[in-house]
Amino acid sequence: MNLVTGALGSVIPKLGELLKEEYDLQTGLRKKITCLSRDLESIHVALQTVAEVPPEQLNKQVKLWASDVREMSYDMEDVIDNFLVRVDGREARDPNRFKRAAKKIGKLFSKSKARQQIADMIKSINEQAKVLAERHNRYKVDEIMVKRAPSSTVDPRLEAMYKEVRELVGIEKPSEELMSKLSLQGDESKNKMKMVSVVGVGGLGKTTLVKAVYDKLKVDFECTAFVSVGQNPDFKKLFRDILIDLDKAEYMDPKMSILDEKQLIDELRKYLKDKRYFIVIDDIWKVEIWKTIKWAFVENKNGSRLITTTRIVGVADQADEIYRLQPLPFEKSRKLFYTRVFGGEGRCPDNQLDELSEKILKKCGGVPLAIITMASFLLGKSRGQWIEVLNSIGFRDTSDTMQILSLSYYDLPPHLKTCLLYLSAFPEDYEIAKDSLISKWVAEGFVQKGERTGFFEVGEGYFNELINRSLIMAEEYEGIVFGCRVHDMVLDLLQQISQEENFMTIPDNDGTMTIPPSGRVRRLAHQNRAAEPTHHDRHMDPLGHLRSLIAYNCEYKVLSLSRFKVLRVLALENCISAEGYIHLEHLESLLHLRYLGLGYLGPIQKFPEGIGALKLLQTLNLNRTEMKELPSSIGQLTQLICLHVGRTSVPNGVIENLTSLEDLEIMICRDTIGQFGRELGNLRELKVLTVYLHYAEDPMVYSDFIDSLGKLHKIQYLNLYGDITNTDDQHLWDTLVLPQTLQHLNLPYQKFNALPSCINPSALPNLNYLVMYVQYMDQEALKILGGMPELHYLKLVVYSLVTLTIHSCFFQKLRSLWLPLSMVRFVPNEGSSALFTVGNGHRMLQLALK
Repeated sequence: MNLVTGALGSVIPKLGELLKEEYDLQTGLRKKITCLSRDLESIHVALQTVAEVPPEQLNKQVKLWASDVREMSYDMEDVIDNFLVRVDGREARDPNRFKRAAKKIGKLFSKSKARQQIADMIKSINEQAKVLAERHNRYKVDEIMVKRAPSSTVDPRLEAMYKEVRELVGIEKPSEELMSKLSLQGDESKNKMKMVSVVGVGGLGKTTLVKAVYDKLKVDFECTAFVSVGQNPDFKKLFRDILIDLDKAEYMDPKMSILDEKQLIDELRKYLKDKRYFIVIDDIWKVEIWKTIKWAFVENKNGSRLITTTRIVGVADQADEIYRLQPLPFEKSRKLFYTRVFGGEGRCPDNQLDELSEKILKKCGGVPLAIITMASFLLGKSRGQWIEVLNSIGFRDTSDTMQILSLSYYDLPPHLKTCLLYLSAFPEDYEIAKDSLISKWVAEGFVQKGERTGFFEVGEGYFNELINRSLIMAEEYEGIVFGCRVHDMVLDLLQQISQEENFMTIPDNDGTMTIPPSGRVRRLAHQNRAAEPTHHDRHMDPLGHLRSLIAYNCEYKVLSLSRFKVLRVLALENCISAEGYIHLEHLESLLHLRYLGLGYLGPIQKFPEGIGALKLLQTLNLNRTEMKELPSSIGQLTQLICLHVGRTSVPNGVIENLTSLEDLEIMICRDTIGQFGRELGNLRELKVLTVYLHYAEDPMVYSDFIDSLGKLHKIQYLNLYGDITNTDDQHLWDTLVLPQTLQHLNLPYQKFNALPSCINPSALPNLNYLVMYVQYMDQEALKILGGMPELHYLKLVVYSLVTLTIHSCFFQKLRSLWLPLSMVRFVPNEGSSALFTVGNGHRMLQLALK
């Protein structure tokens, strides 16, 4: 599913499955389905063409038609899914789904009734498809797909190329840092060519920075050039521009225009062969583009320098070094803002405006382009107009900023546009958890399962790509990316597009919301306000086709859940109830629900016994929810992939039935440890396991649990909180064989007498994160840890004295070493060695590096 084509990509294969499976359809009905599928495929192709055209170049009638198709595609999918849920209650993506449905139809209905239901469904979809086809022909979509190109606009970045250095604010420190990176370090040859890439989100000032450095350093080189690339470069023009910058007198000759790309590259290499050059390539969007450009530059051992700028981390990785440009500090932001608005020394003459300025600057988040654009917009306006701007939903009139940010958005492939747009549901400055976000994407159908990868792995790739493109900011802890934030200006852009495309509806603070022209709200997000029922006409409910209902930091009021017949995502997180507890009546009626998030929610009066009816549920998050026990019917949720129950207990015999689980977070009491340990071994698909275990005096009650860990052959992340063996008896761990798939092992409270034999390089070749508490660490044990080939992060609590000489083959990939309550002392050693002394003030650990 993507923003332009809506659910059409899902509808077509679902119709196709009806033809393949054993429904024993009448000939006439089969023909209708075949004809309908072909019509929809034709419409889908046209929509994909629309998706490739920049929005500003689309004819208004085409936009209207595409919007109609998207809305109707949702309705079509709802009709099909409603039928499938009635007869089977399983998800359409299951390859065996239609066979089971056909058998069940035979049991529940007569053949004639089943056929009539399918016929009614196809008739409904066919009528909608005919309307779309008629509008397609009426609007002549294929003929007027692209309107006449609009008059060219001036790139807002052009100003940065010609700004005087004295006008720049906050440029001094970044300039020094960038010039330092351009310098050769250590034993690098002084004649080596060096390339540095400046990376950061659009509008951060990358072009301004490199232009300032370029102007300062270019006098030290024989020849220089500064060119911009853009999203869709004309390589012939690009190479000619570089040549003209290098030597205008020679390369302005009209004959240069007849040369092709290869000839221009050859000319560049010939010209640069013996020269010390300094070239800036600004605004590169793709690795493939850079790989083509770089053929023009030769390593001639003359100490040449290259700078590139990009929003894409993958492009920056091609350089020798990366400079990550940071937002302006608040004081610099304020100086830049005041200089633009009030001139002079960059001070505010009005205390009241000073207070408003601080709130506006917070919105700009240190992005120079946003600050400059806002300052220009507010110049000469009254205090009342400043307040209006501050209270508006986003800075709609800051066209330069939005133009630059929108370039990054419209450069995304369709599936990433949809995933990014979903983030418009979150409030400003909200810390968005990665795992729950990906689960919502999966529930909405935005993520397609790969041949050898699951939904979450594919979704995680999407998440990482959005970080790579500088559209979201990663949130890390101990070297692990656990979530993200969205810059305020990016969020404004996403909310603007969401509103225009009827993707996500966000009510105002007073609860009012704009109903889209279709009369149907597809996704609804409440933010920092009361999440309460919306009044509607009983014959036309705008929320009757809701797919996602999200509330963050809200006061929850009783919602009539039964009205949301096709809801796929229900996330009520960080909410409180004025009544003191949360009502979840009719939750069991949400038969399409895939994601149920109730994390950090207040007390739940009663969890519905009928939750077992939610056969499609994939994610259930009850972390920090005040609920004592789940009903036993939870064991019927056999498609559950992720289960986080926090302190809520799960009845015995339930966990072993949830064989699709890939992610489990649970707290186990001492009297149920044995039972849980036996059930755990049945979860063979488990990849992430977080367990909080209560201490039991008899360590043998943990034997089944330890034994089951060895059966989890797909496990990648293991977090165990609780000391399940004492330091004098760790034979359970020594007999354990952990799966080689394990990447993350977190044992912060498990006290080991010595390093367990299950932790060694050959047994855990993929382990990159390790937290351990070892009382006695001898020389051999440290060698074992040092030999872990992928170990990036090590947190080690150790109480022993040992000296170890470590050669270059040890700790090859270690990036972070944390020794809690310890002192680290570096002591010079003879020759080329260094001596590390580590201890807690009482006992010391010495590591000699050679």
